[in-house]
Amino acid sequence: MLTLNFTPFPILESERLRYRKLNNEDAKEVFELRSNPETMKYIPRPLVTNIDEALSHIKLINDKVDANTDINWAVTEKDNDKCIGIMGFFRTQPENYRTELGYMILPEHHNKGYVTEAVKTILNYAFNELNFNSIEARIDPNNLASEKVLHKNGFVKEGHLIENFFYNDQFLDSVIYSLLKRNFKKP
Repeated sequence: MLTLNFTPFPILESERLRYRKLNNEDAKEVFELRSNPETMKYIPRPLVTNIDEALSHIKLINDKVDANTDINWAVTEKDNDKCIGIMGFFRTQPENYRTELGYMILPEHHNKGYVTEAVKTILNYAFNELNFNSIEARIDPNNLASEKVLHKNGFVKEGHLIENFFYNDQFLDSVIYSLLKRNFKKP
């Protein structure tokens, strides 16, 4: 079984971005991300309605980091420490050497290639430092931008689940993509 240890917290860098631990000073940006109906359009979770809920979300993320079960990073531009997105791994299955990838970025940073760059960076960490064998991503079938990011990073479609998730009084589909360590191309 895979043993995870996120102490000290792994600070990562890529060409244009830096990945650090979320902190309470990120509450405004977490609120912007999680309260925006457009950003949350394909994420079937309630919108955050105030700063206290954003702080609770940060605490939830950091509690999982501290428990060595899941890890998410605040994504920043290298020349500015302001959080522009959250990316990382959750629903980790150490017994299967598998985890799930999640990512979101503020709308003003869409279409800059940041998500693709960030995903490649954290995949490299997951496969080569944490020793995961497979990483999955579950997306809404209408989320074409996310699908594009996954394809650029080598993910393949594993399946389309029909009405497998009930949210807001409707049944939603999910598409599962995955990437195996042996098929990962280092950045």
